[in-house]
Amino acid sequence: MSAYLTVHKASELVGVSSDTIRRWDRLGIIKSKRSNKNYRLFSIKGLEIVKSKKNGNSGKYGYRILKEKKKSTYKTIELFTGAGGTALGLENAGLTNTMVVEINKDAVATLKRNRPKWNIIHDDIKNISFKGLEADIIEGGFPCQAFSYAGKGKGFEDTRGTLFFEFARVIKEIKPLIAIGENVRGLVRHDSGKTLETMVNVLKELGYRVSYKVLRSQYLDVPQKRERLILIGVRDDLDIPILFPKETDYIITIKEALKNVPESEGQIYPERKKGIMELIPPGGYWKDLPINIQKDYMGASFYMGGGKTGMARRLAWDEPSLTLTTSPAQKQTERCHPAETRPLKVREYARIQTFPDEWVFEGSIASQYKQIGNAVPPNLGYHIGKAIIEMLDKGYEYDKELFEEHHISYSKQGRLL
Repeated sequence: MSAYLTVHKASELVGVSSDTIRRWDRLGIIKSKRSNKNYRLFSIKGLEIVKSKKNGNSGKYGYRILKEKKKSTYKTIELFTGAGGTALGLENAGLTNTMVVEINKDAVATLKRNRPKWNIIHDDIKNISFKGLEADIIEGGFPCQAFSYAGKGKGFEDTRGTLFFEFARVIKEIKPLIAIGENVRGLVRHDSGKTLETMVNVLKELGYRVSYKVLRSQYLDVPQKRERLILIGVRDDLDIPILFPKETDYIITIKEALKNVPESEGQIYPERKKGIMELIPPGGYWKDLPINIQKDYMGASFYMGGGKTGMARRLAWDEPSLTLTTSPAQKQTERCHPAETRPLKVREYARIQTFPDEWVFEGSIASQYKQIGNAVPPNLGYHIGKAIIEMLDKGYEYDKELFEEHHISYSKQGRLL
């Protein structure tokens, strides 16, 4: 028997219409794949989970902070740490954090508040020498500026003046077993792929086999449609595969994430904007407004191209959140509460990013939003950490149910695909 069903059979199993199945597929509530004849197919396991959740039973597929009791022996150094999302996720996976580096004072205060025993370095990474230090894993979510010399064929020197250069310098000085880079998915196509190609070639020059993949957080225990490019380098002398976590068959909704969320501060709307947002239904946006209000609210944007789907956007209870930004009330990327007419509050932001309720953020409200919005979700960091441990512990005997081997593909011209 096939493990997948057509739209019609899927609707019968879950007890909803075929149109609902198609809508859920479009919104990312359930996953589909294409058959050889280009039909949409849905996994029975995923459908059973959706049906169970629909009946109020999330079980082990509901919202939770992922954390292993067993610690591994592998040690990490974390660069560009921010509020600690990746660092916390790697720790929860079982890795031991030996150093974190961060330049922003509020983020450093957040790290010190929550992990006073961590070795936290408050400085510009350019000022720090890592020679003589040891770590099995280096991880860094380096900001991606345009490369001044990308494509000039200078290898490592191509990246000088960028924070990726500092990331690469740390790898060169420490020579860890594994290097992990993290960035926005747009890096894949930045400068027609030349920027990412330069990064891959630099790591190869430093003695690492490299692969990358865009991970979709909504299928990795995060109640949010957030995509991150993860780049993994393995030192050439290690005969192990490069693994990435496999996507799950389920998502976590905002309703599950915000159940019993602690009270907290948050931004509020001016009265005029609040009156407009009250007209938006759950899951709706500016096109749900009367045409005269659309034109008035959107201004010049009304006549411009593009869907502008983030404007006047209210989230929906039965979906993962849209990607959180550095402010929930930005006009271009609105993140309005599903039921109340207000932006999401700080603790709601943290829940959706899978920070534990006890993780306290320092600084102004605006700074707290920014720290949370810029972070990698800890649950995503957990899944990455588990893949790294699997690589180092089991090599080619890895658990194929949970992880997948991944390779970079090149075109005939030698360009990255």
